[in-house]
Amino acid sequence: MQYTNPVIPGFHPDPSICRVGDDYYLVTSTFEYFPGVPIFHSKDLVHWRQIGHCLTNEQQLPLAGAGSSGGIYAPTLRYHDGMFYMITTNVSGIGNFYVTSVEAAGPWSDPIPVAQGGIDPSLFFDEDGRVYFQSTRMGDEGDGIYQCEIDKETGEMLTESRLIWQGTGGSHPEAPHLYKIGAYYYLMIAEGGTEFGHMVTIARSNDPYGPYDSCPHNPILSNRSLKSTIHATGHADLVQAHDGSWWAVCLGIRPPSYPMRHHLGREVMLAPVTWTTDGWPVIGADGHIEPVMDSPNLPAVHWDENPARDDFDASQLRLEWTFLRNPAPGSWSLERRPGHLELRGNRTTLSDTGAPAFVGRRLCHFTCNISAAMEYEPAGDGEESGLTVYMNEKYHYDLAVTSRNGVKKIRLRRTVGSLSVEKEHACPAGPLELKIEVQPDKFVFYYGQAGAELTEIGWGETHLLSTEVAGGFTGVFVAMYAVSAYEEPAPASFDWFEYDPAG
Repeated sequence: MQYTNPVIPGFHPDPSICRVGDDYYLVTSTFEYFPGVPIFHSKDLVHWRQIGHCLTNEQQLPLAGAGSSGGIYAPTLRYHDGMFYMITTNVSGIGNFYVTSVEAAGPWSDPIPVAQGGIDPSLFFDEDGRVYFQSTRMGDEGDGIYQCEIDKETGEMLTESRLIWQGTGGSHPEAPHLYKIGAYYYLMIAEGGTEFGHMVTIARSNDPYGPYDSCPHNPILSNRSLKSTIHATGHADLVQAHDGSWWAVCLGIRPPSYPMRHHLGREVMLAPVTWTTDGWPVIGADGHIEPVMDSPNLPAVHWDENPARDDFDASQLRLEWTFLRNPAPGSWSLERRPGHLELRGNRTTLSDTGAPAFVGRRLCHFTCNISAAMEYEPAGDGEESGLTVYMNEKYHYDLAVTSRNGVKKIRLRRTVGSLSVEKEHACPAGPLELKIEVQPDKFVFYYGQAGAELTEIGWGETHLLSTEVAGGFTGVFVAMYAVSAYEEPAPASFDWFEYDPAG
């Protein structure tokens, strides 16, 4: 049997994994999106389902001051003595901290801060009871991986921070993970920056503080300069499966065409790990991730997928729905009109760094159809609501119902950096259907009366919403949104939203 990479598609960077018995759990970064740090569950390492988030309230994750690609960086997930630990960095707030839970799905504790600075924090629980904390930072001894010991109950630093490794000379040594395997402590990191030169390197020592000897065949993973659909592989984490085999998860990107620009974000890849006769790991096929690889020798367990259409008839939003920063009170509701998602806009637009009325999900496929049924009567020229294809506040395409001089209109706005182009059509009466046809190279936008033939209004290139153009560390979201300049905003009522990968 074989599987296809990525095993978790779409914007899910910086994966970290742990095993409890024959269950596997995985977390990824979320940056300025809320709730923070989705957690996934698998029985076979290939098929994953989201079971919750680690950061679900504003006390755990305040994002009011988070700019684009701010917020939550690079979590690490570990399990020790009956407790899950998720440690991460809020670069726009508390810095390094961790939360704990006896159940992977939560609820998770209040944040426990750790004073050691830097990003990409990780924890290692040694056999003698000591708990080691690593992060990548700049310090008096130079840039690299620093380590201290902490009290796992309080987060208090019990020792000073010490530089333990600077990597092999690649830029940005980061993403440290420490393991005790056999007689050695193995320190695995990423180097080269989270771009096309990304790679994974490793060193080992007889002592957790080193000195660390670099693996003679570093990097142990890199897809640099390969003729492949997968690039920029790095930021890996190791796990030993319950059959004794070893595996790695890492991030990677899939540029859909040349020149290489990616818009889905960094995705979760899986690869086998083999060990050389002198005790060094090799990830993947001779240090490379392949699009198709041989499956783990574990019983396959498939999960029921959510239906393509969400009718908003549950009491809570499905786990894939995400807000842009902490949602403003009253900006969304499933209760005001049962069977509908109702949005009420505020003065924050999609071109502002703030918290607009925004309920979105990750774009996870190069080809799919996305549509929604909406009822909306804007109160005036300062209101709009509809669908957005959103990368950040400077790069987004918006298909919206709005008003111009008191006349209801359909508007397509394409915002690319300092340029913004708008096109307007007359708006049909009654409930509307808005649709986005997603292709590898473009998004095509349609509108019309619900149940009637739709009209194309325009399109925008996918590569203009790519990381290489728009910058940052995130990927494209597709969202329902609303904006209002009025104290009493008109409600935008969404009867359903459909994400159909089959197209």
